[in-house]
Amino acid sequence: MPQDTFTIRLIARELDSTLRGGRINRINQPGKEELSLLIYTQKTTLKLTVNANAADCGVYFTTDNPPNPLTAPNFCMLLRKYLQSAEILGVETPGFERILIFRVRCYSDFSTAERELRVEIMGKYSNILLTENGVILGALKTTTIDENCKRAILPGAPYLPPARQEKVDPSDLPALKKLLTPPLPNDLAHFLFTNVMGLAPCTAEQIASGYKGGGFAEYVHDTIFSNDISPCVVERNGVPQDFFARFVAGGIPFESISAAEQYFYAGRRKKKNFEALQRKLTSAVSSQRKKQEKRLSQILEKRRQCEGAETDRIKGELLTANLYRLKQGMRSAELENYYDEAGGTMKIALDERLSPADNAQAYFKRYRKQKRTLEVLIPQEEEVRSELEYSLSLLAAISSADNLEDLKCLEEELQAAGILKQPEKRKKQAVPEFPFRRFEKDGFEILAGRNNLQNDRLVRSSAPDDIWLHAQKYHSSHVVIKAQGRAVPDEVLGYAAGICARYSDAKQGGRIPVDYCPVKQVKKPSKSKAGFVAYRDYKTVLVEPLELSES
Repeated sequence: MPQDTFTIRLIARELDSTLRGGRINRINQPGKEELSLLIYTQKTTLKLTVNANAADCGVYFTTDNPPNPLTAPNFCMLLRKYLQSAEILGVETPGFERILIFRVRCYSDFSTAERELRVEIMGKYSNILLTENGVILGALKTTTIDENCKRAILPGAPYLPPARQEKVDPSDLPALKKLLTPPLPNDLAHFLFTNVMGLAPCTAEQIASGYKGGGFAEYVHDTIFSNDISPCVVERNGVPQDFFARFVAGGIPFESISAAEQYFYAGRRKKKNFEALQRKLTSAVSSQRKKQEKRLSQILEKRRQCEGAETDRIKGELLTANLYRLKQGMRSAELENYYDEAGGTMKIALDERLSPADNAQAYFKRYRKQKRTLEVLIPQEEEVRSELEYSLSLLAAISSADNLEDLKCLEEELQAAGILKQPEKRKKQAVPEFPFRRFEKDGFEILAGRNNLQNDRLVRSSAPDDIWLHAQKYHSSHVVIKAQGRAVPDEVLGYAAGICARYSDAKQGGRIPVDYCPVKQVKKPSKSKAGFVAYRDYKTVLVEPLELSES
């Protein structure tokens, strides 16, 4: 995003027009490097986000309500002390720097003071500082006391602006003319970016592409300091990629830079929150899956160790049948194996310290122990395999989620299943019930579950003659066609099957089989995991996953 001085200067002009005379009613710090200011402007109340994060640095309006920490950070408390109920006198940029200054008048019971909230928008060096009469009262990011520190950022230290770049200030027209004298370089955009202050590469590219001849220095100066704007946001695959103060090809136009910024950051935050929650859920389920796989391998290893149970029983019986032939002190005995149809013999190891009868009982004892172990392991293996299958279904649902609402549904399911920790309950609030995914085809309503809990609820709430669909041999959402007593055409069935394939872990695998049957043929086994059902009298259709949007 072009958070260069060219754009910031125009943003400052809009902020000054909107916020001048407003009062700061509330100050929060929802993130480590993010402030939220609630400002009353006598016309309306606006929420202003001030972000000093390297990836999202900027100042913009928002309607989001991110959760705030239970204990406010120190810098937030400092701002509340000095800026609560302060009046905004103006917003400006000093010279041609990437700095926004909010000039405020602060009132207390005994005095009035003017202070400045300085927002330095400089990528990884971004910072937020509060100053009074040129002295720092506090800063979001402070420096240590070091002899090599060129710029001390500490409470009580004098405020020093960031070091200037060794580039030409575009407001200095004589210097600009000296720099841009003919012959001009072939790559004008790169030349402007590397030699003129406050221009991002994309801004330099816009300026260079609009040059039609004449005095280039005058053109650059007039373009940079012109107040003519046509803000827009550029999207890719429905996700905002950048915003611009002046229109670019393929951009979505907006009335103001603030509106473009708000749209851009809202989309960016939505994508960021989606990816963060997806990583969180995937990590939790993957961790659970690893535990289940480890436990299953331990069960299978114990089963392998018990595979010789029947052999031990046979050895015990052979020893018992041949006690008269055996003596204490023997280390082994080779006896006729009457269980062998070929009439062979079996060599049996003996403990020379035990009598023949005790050796036989030792083999019987080992057989009984292994048999009991197998009896315990069988239900354990079934339980672990069921849990593992459930984890795989969750991973499939997480990977096929389209939006944040889908993931929040899955987060709710993971919390109910004990895979994720339940959030702290601050207030008793009604938990909203997320709706099914909803589609329509030729007058037929089609519903799809967002998680396993919804899949169960969808089956329970459907009529017996509705058509139920599920991907064959894959984890997928349950899909139901609301028939309402009508015959379902093949086109509708194929469409619903495509939805089912879309929300499965085979969505990238070309044509896949999807089973379908009336809901009355679908049953949920007792004590089975969420989303697990048994069905019969079904048919199968081969379809390709559909790229769909929810209606």
